[in-house]
Amino acid sequence: MNYRNFHGEPIAEIGLGTWQLGSADWGVVDEDKAFEILETYTTNGGNFIDTADVYGMGVSENIIGRYLKQTGKKLFVATKLGRRQDAPNGWPQNFTYEAMRRHVEDSLLHLDMDQLFLEQLHCIPSAELEKGEVFDHLRRLQQDGLIRYFGVSVETADEALSCLKHKDVASLQIIFNLFRQHLPGLFFEQAREQGTALIARVPLASGLLSGKFTAQTVFDKNDHRNYNANGEAFNTGETFSGIEFGKALQLVDKISKILPVANLAQYSLKWILQHPEITTVIPGASNAAQACSNIKAAELSPISEEMMQQLRDLYSREIYPSIRGHF
Repeated sequence: MNYRNFHGEPIAEIGLGTWQLGSADWGVVDEDKAFEILETYTTNGGNFIDTADVYGMGVSENIIGRYLKQTGKKLFVATKLGRRQDAPNGWPQNFTYEAMRRHVEDSLLHLDMDQLFLEQLHCIPSAELEKGEVFDHLRRLQQDGLIRYFGVSVETADEALSCLKHKDVASLQIIFNLFRQHLPGLFFEQAREQGTALIARVPLASGLLSGKFTAQTVFDKNDHRNYNANGEAFNTGETFSGIEFGKALQLVDKISKILPVANLAQYSLKWILQHPEITTVIPGASNAAQACSNIKAAELSPISEEMMQQLRDLYSREIYPSIRGHF
């Protein structure tokens, strides 16, 4: 495993996203399998785990907390708040200091921690980011000692730029992958100059960039790749990076003619890591084999500049015009 700097801390460049461990939007991952995923990741040098309070409404956080307590391992755990809909919460009530503190305290309880390493706003409305009060609440929570760092998970480049107005935002979590190649020219340099870490999420475009899906692939009814395939439940960009499934399969086929198809997922992660402004990439895993495969991306030789240019050309010509949703 290789490590990159997160405000003085060595963070694994391959992190672990744990949306799957919530057993709510990707099918069911039981606790034994979840522990196996976490153990595989950490024994291979991984030390950065990303979760959220709404991943199974506390299920993912609780599993991580139990794993850490059982193993005694010290890891950097990032979580997120802002999307809970349980009464009396919900938009816009989620964005008062009182609600945010209650959500932080719930995450601390789930994770069995005294302080959160990184608390992130979870794709909240752009208007709330522009208004800026949520950042004051995060600063207060930081002063209270409940969180060490705070960041924001965003949907769009405009939201990223809005957050960068606040120089104490420690990190931005962004959708960045071979289906979202245009972001570096918009704010990467500013983030680097300000020392804002960039965390790449949805790195495999909901699994599309594994190269394993076909037109016959069927997703479970509780899988967001079924119920949000066209943005029915939340931003289209969160599922398949906003590209219609059939069209995305055609584009993956073209990408696989540039990158080695045998380990397309690993090279898709390597492509992200070849952007030095990225601090860590957080692919999810539904089993230990996937976690192990993701980690091996760090060991690959760099993608050649010729291949990088071919991927840029394909993006500008065919991929970018196909993106739907807010980006």
